[in-house]
Amino acid sequence: MREFTVWAPHARKVAVKIGEATYPMRGPSDRGWWSAAVEEAGAGTDYGFVLDEDAIAWPDPRSQWQPNGVHGASRVYDQSAFVWSDGGWQAAPLARAVIYELHVGTFTPRGTFDSAIERLDYLAELGITHVELMPVAAFPGAYGWGYDGASLFAVTDLYGGPDGLKRLVDASHARGLAVLLDVVYNHFGPVGNYTGKYGPYLTDKHRTPWGGAVNLEDWGSDEVRRFFCDNALMWMRDYHIDGLRLDAVHEFVDRSAVHFVEQLSDEVRELSRKLGRRLVLIAESDLNDPRMVKPCAIGGYGMNAQWSDDFHHALFAVLHSGGKERGYYVDFGSVAKLAKALTKTFVQDGTYSRYRGRNHGRPVDDLSPHQFLGYIQTHDQVGNRAIGDRVEQIVGMDRAKVAAGIVLTAPFIPMIFQGEEFAASTPFQYFADHEDPEMARAVKEGRRGEFAAFGWNPADIPDPESVETFQRSKLTWNEVHQGRHEEMLEWYRRLIQLRRGSPSLNDGEPGQTTTSFSEEKKWLVIEREAVTVMSNLGTEAVELDNPRRLPLLLASRADVEVVGDRVSLPANTLAILTGEKNQRAGEG
Repeated sequence: MREFTVWAPHARKVAVKIGEATYPMRGPSDRGWWSAAVEEAGAGTDYGFVLDEDAIAWPDPRSQWQPNGVHGASRVYDQSAFVWSDGGWQAAPLARAVIYELHVGTFTPRGTFDSAIERLDYLAELGITHVELMPVAAFPGAYGWGYDGASLFAVTDLYGGPDGLKRLVDASHARGLAVLLDVVYNHFGPVGNYTGKYGPYLTDKHRTPWGGAVNLEDWGSDEVRRFFCDNALMWMRDYHIDGLRLDAVHEFVDRSAVHFVEQLSDEVRELSRKLGRRLVLIAESDLNDPRMVKPCAIGGYGMNAQWSDDFHHALFAVLHSGGKERGYYVDFGSVAKLAKALTKTFVQDGTYSRYRGRNHGRPVDDLSPHQFLGYIQTHDQVGNRAIGDRVEQIVGMDRAKVAAGIVLTAPFIPMIFQGEEFAASTPFQYFADHEDPEMARAVKEGRRGEFAAFGWNPADIPDPESVETFQRSKLTWNEVHQGRHEEMLEWYRRLIQLRRGSPSLNDGEPGQTTTSFSEEKKWLVIEREAVTVMSNLGTEAVELDNPRRLPLLLASRADVEVVGDRVSLPANTLAILTGEKNQRAGEG
């Protein structure tokens, strides 16, 4: 027997349809819920809901399995049937994490959960602690990034369905790897989302860049909030996911006394207590508002951490722009801005933003830098470039190694994007299989128009709807141990080993990082207790003081020299010096 429930507050009658049989549902309750117990239904039963006089049986908004795509019938899935082997599992603390972001569909040639398992030993040996999956909720079409999810409780069968995800999580835990999942709660995909037929999941009072905004404060919003909170709890409870990354929380509009993000934080903390497992929430936010990661008890929203785009923008602009910043990079581009990001977290902390035409952000004050993620590549920062090119392809091998050295010694939680660690030759481009021809045309023309404004030839912009764009973005694993790719991989391996083993680099106390720099010569020195990081992104060699006479531990090139109290840095090099014991010197 199966008890079916659905929220449809405006319907006059609702039925669940199984095969050719239709079963009337009881309701609505005071809050708009309908229910029906069907003796003949159980795991594997296909079903849909019929609303009022509609002849179509629509998918369940909370369907946990859509084996025939987001437009097909929902299928009952038994969450208790999978046999787990991760009893007693506990994720490493986020403060000591090295995160690896990946897209399941392009991480391996087959693009499935099971094929990703074959690469877990590689990630564990590299020193990764947390694997972050881009969205896996069911979305329309045969390929995509996943941010247009339409059936948020269902795991896409393109990657292997719900059991496939459980196998990946179980196998990750067996290798000591925690799993984070990217979820999208700020909008629904424009195709295949049928929640609007059931209730006011969206509101016309606000808009997002992707369409209607989620209803978090208007009539019926209690059940909409419940929908998303229950979704988050499902991933952590039923799929053993160790944490969630919330996409673009700045697009939430919620003036309720208890903000949706605060409610979610409270509920996840309670689940963590009940399960006895460490669970985390990471926000993507461009508000530069420290309330996002402050505890709820003192007026914050309670996120454990958030992405720090200011650090990325500051580092990338110094690496690449040469004073020719465009778009949001106009607020960056100097070594001073990079130094501020390293010491103050937010570059824009109440200062004027040329890009926004107004003041932006506020200071983080005494917050730990371990409440922020630092990176030079992400799916956004690679895939949303015109041709999806990577840092090494843009600025060259030497400067990419410097960037990696700064990211992995910075005070933030480091995150790397798939293939970054071996200077992958493949791009990561934007791809989507929109089933609506008009939507596909609009997306294609929109991207070409957007990048043409930046000087790109529209003919050079990849067609996001083309399967070749998707295939082109798959990693080529046979290059890992070849030439420059192997050189970069060894550099990352040494940096990650240093990061994880260094007490100084794992100190999250505010104010622990200091810097000195030359804007003219483009050198930067980062002091983190017993570790000193020196980089030269200028065009000429420089000699820097080493008053503590620290020995050289790692260098991005063999021609870096330390003699007495002086360090010689050729152009585009980085040196790491340390007074910590049990660290051995080497070069990249």
